[in-house]
Amino acid sequence: MNDMNLKDFGSRFKKAKAGDNAPVSDAPKVFDPAESIRLRAKMLGVLMRDARLNAQRSAEDVARYLRIDAETVELWELGEAVPGLPHLELLAYFLDVPVSHFWGVRTLESARSGRQSAQTEFMILRNRMIGALMRQAREERGLSLSQVAERAGLDPAALNQYELGEWGMPMHELSVVASVLERNLSYFLETASQIGDLLATRESWKHFNELPDDLRAFAANPQNIGFIEIALAFSRMPSDKLKSIAVSMLDITGY
Repeated sequence: MNDMNLKDFGSRFKKAKAGDNAPVSDAPKVFDPAESIRLRAKMLGVLMRDARLNAQRSAEDVARYLRIDAETVELWELGEAVPGLPHLELLAYFLDVPVSHFWGVRTLESARSGRQSAQTEFMILRNRMIGALMRQAREERGLSLSQVAERAGLDPAALNQYELGEWGMPMHELSVVASVLERNLSYFLETASQIGDLLATRESWKHFNELPDDLRAFAANPQNIGFIEIALAFSRMPSDKLKSIAVSMLDITGY
C-alpha cells in the first residue's frame, strides 16, 4: 500500500462522515459508524506497514518485540484487527517514529522519496563546493593543476574534474590533496546548512566527551556558566589587552 491508498481511505472516510451535511440535491446519505471504523482500521494498517518497511523490519521482528504472533501483526497491517494505544506506543519506539504517525495522513514512503531527491541535489552541490574550495586553495598556494596532481600522485585530468565538481572525490585522495595544499580536512566540511550544523554539533560533542572528567563536570554545571562566559570573553581579547590585565593582576597580588 502506498500514499495513494491512504489518500483514498481518507477521502472515503470524509465522505462517510459527511452524512446529513450533504446537499439536498444529493441522494440521502447516512453516516455509517461501522464503515468509519473499518476505514480507520485500514488507514492505521497502511501506516503501520509503512513505518515497519521504513525501519527495514519484518513482521516477525515486530511480533518478537511485542511478544505476539506474526499473524496478529499481519492482521493489523491489513486492517482486519486493530492494536491498542500501548501497543502503538511500543511500536513507535521500536520503529523509531513519533506515535502520532499512526493517526496521520502521510506515509513515510512519500516523505522518503522527497528526501532522496534532496540527497541527490546535496551531493551535486557539495561536490561543486569542494571542487571550488580546492581550486581556491591551490591558487592561493600559487600551484598549477599539474603541480598539485604530480605531488598528490593523481591524474591531472581527474583532478580537473574534481575541481569542476563533475566527479565526487574519494576521501583518501582528498586527504592527500589537502596535505599538498596545506589545508586541514575541516576546510572542506559543510558548514552552511542544517546538515553542516548537525555535523558541527556532533564534532563539538565528541570533543566535549574527550575532556577530563572534572572539566566536563564543571562545564555541564549550570552554576558555572558565568565562569565560562568570562573565559570566553578572555579568549576574544587582543593579546596586548590580555597582557595588560595580567600585569594589573600581578600588581594587585604583589607577585
